[in-house]
Amino acid sequence: MPENKYDRLPQAGDFERDSGTEVFYLSPKPLPTGMPTFSSRQLHRESNEVFLDFAVGRGTFEFMSRGGIGSVIFIVIFFLLGTGLAAWIRMNQEPFWASWFNYFLMPFNWLFIVFLITLYGSIFFYAVRQVSIRPPIRFNRQRREIAFVFKKGEAPRYIPWEEVIACVSVGQTVTQYAVTPSFALMIGLRDANTGDVLWVTVPTATLGLAVSEWEAIRAYMEEGPLALPEPQPEEYEEGTVAYFNLCRQVYRTEHSYVRYLFGFLAIQFFSGWHLPCHISAWVNRQPKASFPKEVLDWSQPLPPEQWAVPSEALKKQSADIRKAFAKGQTLLDYFKVQLSQAEGAPADA
Repeated sequence: MPENKYDRLPQAGDFERDSGTEVFYLSPKPLPTGMPTFSSRQLHRESNEVFLDFAVGRGTFEFMSRGGIGSVIFIVIFFLLGTGLAAWIRMNQEPFWASWFNYFLMPFNWLFIVFLITLYGSIFFYAVRQVSIRPPIRFNRQRREIAFVFKKGEAPRYIPWEEVIACVSVGQTVTQYAVTPSFALMIGLRDANTGDVLWVTVPTATLGLAVSEWEAIRAYMEEGPLALPEPQPEEYEEGTVAYFNLCRQVYRTEHSYVRYLFGFLAIQFFSGWHLPCHISAWVNRQPKASFPKEVLDWSQPLPPEQWAVPSEALKKQSADIRKAFAKGQTLLDYFKVQLSQAEGAPADA
């Protein structure tokens, strides 16, 4: 969603802490991070010498569908056990099995389940539709610009590459079991005319993966497609059946049988097993919105003499930070920033 957060652009190296969430900016200007290029979600679906398209990967939809299926199954089991308990309590007044059957089939129970399925289904298909009607974000390295469309039917908007806002966020997610750290790469595309910012958020498992996701885009824009990471086998792409089976094998190897049985098999079985992976694959096979003719013309190759070049400020700052890397410093050292969850971050590059 567009936001009006910034009246002025932040700068690489800026650091914010608000309500327990830490944010460290990697751009503008997009400086080298010292991290390897990597995409855990295979977000760079199309790239060539002119442009790179950045879009949501299948892992996102696998997670959404798994959460929805798991929630519905949980409610069904809750009603099943709850009505069974009620039937057991009244066992002296009514036959147990007949009473349980009648309680479980009460209209209220199934109306609530149907409501929940409708709610989750509506949210899911709305998210799928948003992806299908909105083209991906296109990074044009020859023009050093980014094209994006806020809504279907609107004119495309363009922003200079060196004004793209990129940051990594570190926070905490509270569950019924524990407080766990959460990490994400956030890319902000700010329309200079209106001040609106279109945010793209990519959740990751570690801070290092969030930085590496951005480094892949930065390296492509500065060095070309050869700087992008090699396409990963399907078993390393989140949201696929192969990745699911790999996680299952690792979980079985690294944990006790009891934890594997109740910590993985039970949870995954009641959240659909392979079904969310197939749903995610179906979503990714759906036709995506095409770019307007204006963007297609903008995406045509330019003669080398017409290619945009990095600003002097970016070249100087990049050279300075590479000197710091050569001396053993890290990105966080260079900007004198200390994150509370720095494991796997640029400090470990």
